[in-house]
Amino acid sequence: GKSSTELRNTLGLWPGTFHPRLLSGHHLAKKVKIKGIYYTNKLMIAPVVLFVYNRPIHTSKTLEALKNNVGASEITLYIFQDGLKQNASEAQRQEYSKVKEIIRSQNWCEKAIIYEAETNLGLAHSVIKGVTFVVNKHGRVIVLEDDIVTSSTFLKFMNASLEKYKTEPSVSCISGYIYPLSNQKDELFFIKGADCWGWATWDRAWNKLDTNAASLLLKLEEKNLTYDFDFFDTYPYLEMLRQQINKQIDSWAICWYASAYLANMYTLYPSKSLVLNIGIDGTGTHSGTSDLWGTEAVDFMPSTYPKEIKESIEAKKLIAAHFKSIRQQPASSIFNKIKSWFTRN
Repeated sequence: GKSSTELRNTLGLWPGTFHPRLLSGHHLAKKVKIKGIYYTNKLMIAPVVLFVYNRPIHTSKTLEALKNNVGASEITLYIFQDGLKQNASEAQRQEYSKVKEIIRSQNWCEKAIIYEAETNLGLAHSVIKGVTFVVNKHGRVIVLEDDIVTSSTFLKFMNASLEKYKTEPSVSCISGYIYPLSNQKDELFFIKGADCWGWATWDRAWNKLDTNAASLLLKLEEKNLTYDFDFFDTYPYLEMLRQQINKQIDSWAICWYASAYLANMYTLYPSKSLVLNIGIDGTGTHSGTSDLWGTEAVDFMPSTYPKEIKESIEAKKLIAAHFKSIRQQPASSIFNKIKSWFTRN
């Protein structure tokens, strides 16, 4: 007499995806058919990559949250700590050393592999180099930075979604973050492009990354895509590309977004954010500024996936409305704070 939802929850299964216990290995899966839908407990687990530098409080919170995820004890964690800047102050050196101790202080996951750069690469170079290395080795990857706090279902959602769309060439990445939107009806939806706050991807998508900002900008302009690229002229992504060209910023994220956008690829978003960025305001505390981008990481798993891979115009309009409302806030530095997060060294 149980419904299919009740049965799969009792069995710990998800439709068309995999058991939330995140079983490792490639052994044969047990299949259960419930009302015409097959459920299985086999799962390909993606490694997690974490980028850190000299923020011990943020790093500790991020690692604690990751450790509390369902299935965290089954994953391989790659930690990349960028090298210390030559002109670092004594206080910065001490903070750097604290981070170095924290990442080695306990078994955060089943296995941790730590890489410490000999020189300071900067965040953009570190991310590109680290993600490329791991995704080319494993075929898929989940990416975090030192100020991304995750909910307990983040890994479960990411791994299930990575498996769901592993052979879909039009899907660029899975996002754990979504802006605080009201009136969003769908559990999951697609937006054209790629994202960077608690995300996951495959080698087939990441290898399309083009770091030539001038070429990306030219293509957007030639194809008359600038208005849509900027979310109906509500967010200055195009300006960030221009600043990248002029070496005013050093951002991997803007090139990742533009590369996926021009390749007509889409990011899968949850209707509720599974991550919280604690670094937007520069201190990790919940100020009014950071509240505009979300106040909590929610435990969430969808009951189903979208039937089609196409952009949700409704969701994009909601995001654009959110951007517009932020622009109207009295705090004139809001976008500068967000921009600095995208481009920090």
